[in-house]
Amino acid sequence: MALAESQDQKNHSAWLHPAIAQLLAETGLTPRDLQAVAVTAGPGSYTGLRVGMAAAKGFCYALGIPLIAENTLSMMAFAATEQLPSADLLCPMIDARRMEVFTAVYEKDGRILLQPTALVIDEESFSEFLSTRRVSFFGEGSYKCKPLITAPGAAFENSSYDVGYLGKLSFLRYLQRKFTGVVYSEPVYIKEFHTHTKK
Repeated sequence: MALAESQDQKNHSAWLHPAIAQLLAETGLTPRDLQAVAVTAGPGSYTGLRVGMAAAKGFCYALGIPLIAENTLSMMAFAATEQLPSADLLCPMIDARRMEVFTAVYEKDGRILLQPTALVIDEESFSEFLSTRRVSFFGEGSYKCKPLITAPGAAFENSSYDVGYLGKLSFLRYLQRKFTGVVYSEPVYIKEFHTHTKK
């Protein structure tokens, strides 16, 4: 397996295609060797999601291969099943500004108990789960929630993920033939994109 990552959120479009070319060269593969293309559909950086989805769809159209579009929160939960073996329920969080997060709640087998959503966190958040279950909160959005979510069943834990987990998860989707329609696939923003006009 070969992997390349960039943390520069403002340089996705310039970085992506040269990185793909470099990975193909390192592995001795050509685009014709690809059997599917996987991409995280979101939530996440608006620009990054658009660039990633456009590139993935372009490869799938050109090569006639299937697309696998995975929710970012599902990928985070998938990574946590390996890193947090004692966890009960999994609650990944991505920072969405102020006290809002993109989040969802998963069983360890991947079943979704709370669909991916944008949620403003307060003292009552996730109370329906915390009343009977232990919930592991993780992801960069979880740090700001810790002072508010103080139920005994709340556990704030460290779990990290990289694109390697997308590779593992998408391979399972490929074996299960769980593909996404190329024509109608689009980024999962969850909430509307707002721009600020300079005065």
